[in-house]
Parts: sequence; structure tokens; C-alpha cells
Amino acid sequence: MLTIQRKHLILSRLATQGQIVARELAEELGTSEDTIRRDLRELAQQGKLQRVHGGALPASAATGDLRVREQVSSQEKQALGRCGAQLIKPGQVVMVDGGTTAIQLARHLPADLRATVITHSPHVAVELAAHPHVDIIVLGGRLFRHSMVNVGASVIEAASRYRADLFFLGVTGVHPEAGLSTGDAEEADVKRALHARAAETIVLSSSEKLLSASAFVIAPMNALSLLVVPDDTPAKTIKALRAGGATVQKASA
Repeated sequence: MLTIQRKHLILSRLATQGQIVARELAEELGTSEDTIRRDLRELAQQGKLQRVHGGALPASAATGDLRVREQVSSQEKQALGRCGAQLIKPGQVVMVDGGTTAIQLARHLPADLRATVITHSPHVAVELAAHPHVDIIVLGGRLFRHSMVNVGASVIEAASRYRADLFFLGVTGVHPEAGLSTGDAEEADVKRALHARAAETIVLSSSEKLLSASAFVIAPMNALSLLVVPDDTPAKTIKALRAGGATVQKASA
């Protein structure tokens, strides 16, 4: 089989089966594991899959910058934001990550909500400014333009001064085995720090993130208190996520 044919087969299998085991595929095709690993390495360099020990998982499609991600699954993100807003109770201290779904969360908060929101996202802070009874605390640091969030040691140190009831964590990958992941190491450090300061962590995940993985792990699936997914998420996907340890709730459209 030609290299291009093997790579096409690998991507097709990832789309239908959700993972590739290098040893098994090598045996099936009658080629060496090294050949399959080379194919996986080259496809990973092209951003078409995420390599893991022994094989590969689908790469997350949610890796573009904020302006690109605003165009992806916009209706899903509105429904997720609305659902997330309903989970916040008056008087709570809430940490909100950056990202397009977090912006939708801020937009859907009740106008009369009284709460404290801690965020490292300037975009989220601006959206929250329309809510007169929400106290806004912005964690400052170096602006990571790709995601429009503040990152670095100063954000992590500042986060250590707070304890939150909820943390709405933004991710690019949600996978039952690979866990919760994102595409930047420094962002992952901040997300882990915020997760550690909250009693409960919630992920609002649009469909392109489900059953995919990115390079930098934030936490395992069972570290979540709740995973909220789109209303039309297939039953088999929800079953797989629950098998990974997640409590899953659908967001009504």
C-alpha cells in the first residue's frame, strides 16, 4: 500500500472508530510499526491527528484563534452559554475561563444576578460589564493573543488568593481516555491553577471538541463535576464520555 493510501486509511479509521493503535494497524496491513508511526508523526505535524502512546486520536478542530472559533458551532455555543448561566446561583464566586463559549455564558447571565466573577479573559470581563450587580475581578498577566486571555506566573499567583464555587473551564479536547486538553502549554498551566481553586469545575463543550484531543492535558475526565454537551450529541458519544468518568448533561437548543 502506498503512503498516501495508508494515510487516507488512518484518517478514515479515526473518523469512524475514534482511535488508531499502531501495532494493530501494522499487523493488518502487513507493514512495520515504525512505518505506521512515521505516518502518524507526519499527519500530526499537519494537524490532522493527535499522537498518543501506542497510536493516535482525532485532533481537535477547535484550535483556531478566537476570531476563527467564533464562526464554529455558534448556535451550539449560544445554547451552552445559556445552560451554563443557569447553573450560577446568586452570591456565588465563579471563575470563568476564556473562549467563545465563555463569552456566550457572560452574555446570558440574568441582568439582576448578584455574584462575583473572576476571569483572566479581557473579552469576558467586557461582556460582564453590562451586568451592574456582578463584581468583576480580572487576573492580569501576559496577553496570549491566540485565545485573548492573560497567562503566566502572575495569573497563577493571583488565582491562589481566591476560592471559587464554580469554574467554567474552556478546553479544545474532551476525550474519555485522553481527558481534558488544550493546545498551548502555558494556557494549560493557568487552567490547571484555576481548576485547583474551585469547588466544582464545569465544561461547556461544543461538538467539535468531543472525542478529540489536544497536546496539553489539563485534567482527567473524572475531575469534572459536570460536562454540558449540545442537545443533539449522539447517544454513543455520551455513553463513551460517561464511561470515561464524566457526568454529562445536554444543553437544550
